[in-house]
Amino acid sequence: MHRFFLDSPPGDEVTITGQDVVHIRSVLRLSAGDRILVGDGSSRDYLCEITSVEEKKVTAKVCDIFDNFAELPSEITLYQGLPKGDKMELILQKAVELGVSRIIPVEMDRSVVRLDASKKEKKLERYRKIAESAAKQCGRGILPETGPFMSFAKALQDGLDRNARLLIPYENAEGIGRTKRILQELEPGRPVAVFIGPEGGFSDQEIAMAEEKGAETITLGHRILRTETAGLFMLSLLSFQLENEHVI
Repeated sequence: MHRFFLDSPPGDEVTITGQDVVHIRSVLRLSAGDRILVGDGSSRDYLCEITSVEEKKVTAKVCDIFDNFAELPSEITLYQGLPKGDKMELILQKAVELGVSRIIPVEMDRSVVRLDASKKEKKLERYRKIAESAAKQCGRGILPETGPFMSFAKALQDGLDRNARLLIPYENAEGIGRTKRILQELEPGRPVAVFIGPEGGFSDQEIAMAEEKGAETITLGHRILRTETAGLFMLSLLSFQLENEHVI
């Protein structure tokens, strides 16, 4: 069933506007009597029946309300070192599928890409569309937050402000046993912050800064993973560790 998101919980009737109207009318070709799922961004779903499809809005009546169990019990933020090309788009799509709550692009010492303010805004607009599309496709109960761009120092502070466990997969970290223990110690409900370096990895100064702030460097095994792989691998581990048992 096709899924859409609202900014706030609806009443007895749902009104859909914007690009979703075009998608409903011209792509899906839905009409009065067809049913859709609507999420309110707080892990609650509304089964709705379309009552009218107009040029600029679609209205539907709420038929049933139920909880969405697709969310992990902990907020996970992926602080992704800004990669080259369109790699960020792949990372966004797959990270949403794997349960991430927030994706923050981070400008790091070894990031090749440098964007001015106008380009950042255009990128964020594109990123948000990708995240929304992925959230609809995989049945998420919330629409994951995307952005804003941050410096590495600001990203660390953002994680601390959220009382998150700060984890940094790092090629020079040792001991897979330690990594396993750290993952097993994660407390459901406590936020987790994952920091992934760009293609060139983290600088020594960034690792020193992170450890000074209480971040834990961990290994993901004996293989060196690409930036577009490392975060997704880490999210897979976290999803497996934290997944609500009633989802399985």
